[in-house]
Amino acid sequence: MLRLLGIIVTVLFAIATAIVSWPQFFRLEQVTPVAQIVSMRGVLVVAFAALTLLFLLLALARPMRGFAMSVALVAGIGAIAGGVTLGMRGYGESLPPETESSVRVMTWNTAGDATGAYQIAQSAVAMDADIIALPETAQTVGEDVAVEMRELGRPMWVHHVQYNKDIERGPQSWVTTILISPDLGDYAVIDSSDDGTSNTGMLPSAVVMPVDGTGPTVVAVHAIAPRPAYMDSWQQDLRWIADQCPQDLNVIIAGDFNATLDHMSPLAAGSGQLGYCHDAAAATGNGAVGTWPTDVPSLLSTPIDHVMHSDHWRATGSVVLTTLDGTGSDHRPLIVQLEPVD
Repeated sequence: MLRLLGIIVTVLFAIATAIVSWPQFFRLEQVTPVAQIVSMRGVLVVAFAALTLLFLLLALARPMRGFAMSVALVAGIGAIAGGVTLGMRGYGESLPPETESSVRVMTWNTAGDATGAYQIAQSAVAMDADIIALPETAQTVGEDVAVEMRELGRPMWVHHVQYNKDIERGPQSWVTTILISPDLGDYAVIDSSDDGTSNTGMLPSAVVMPVDGTGPTVVAVHAIAPRPAYMDSWQQDLRWIADQCPQDLNVIIAGDFNATLDHMSPLAAGSGQLGYCHDAAAATGNGAVGTWPTDVPSLLSTPIDHVMHSDHWRATGSVVLTTLDGTGSDHRPLIVQLEPVD
């Protein structure tokens, strides 16, 4: 009887390990609780490794040897599978020197004004950012950032989209601000983004287009988090973001996607990871570095902030800044460098 119970437990553990290691095969990457579990792949690797060691020790006891060795084998495979996946996405590449044609894109969910305009501006100028996506940042804070950047010799235009405009002093999660260098030309928020007729559902995204029609469409996104009560809204937000990446459109998308590459799998098109867009961090060896939360080491936290781009661009470098973890936000800034494709 105990032997049969051990076989059943081992089989169930093997199934669970397969699901969280390769949720796309089972089409469960956007289903509770798999979506929440798989987002923390780094933690899963550590947990599987710890279970492997634990059951190898338990295998020293003769009565448990067969069961313990079986569980240790499954856990070891889970740790290896997760480690390989993260290794392929990459840890810790850097930015190359800028060129005359390069564009640097920075995204940072600043948790409202917790980070402060001065710190945001200092970081953006230090990174030579040309496009800055700031979810959860009020228009006034964005304007303060632009003033600070102008004083530092890097002027920016400020655009924003706000939900519930009639409510004074609402949460800054109802606002997404985007700053764009005048060197990229004049931009304007499109009407459907501003009035919410085509946008992410509960938290706003900002879609801006070049006034003269030359240059990329830029989207600063903020999807709702995949809490069990908001799964439908989260899935709709991801579909909307994927729709901003149709074939042949020149587009750059940056922001808080509240999703990892695993979650985006069913929405990929062509060679892209989300719609026809490509993840710049993953393409440049930084796709496994976690951006949230900052109170967890970057190797164990989850990469939910992204910069994605169409085939009109090629990512040449990226970096997740881990030196700003104590500045107020629970997100880390991500900066990528893009080069236009001729």
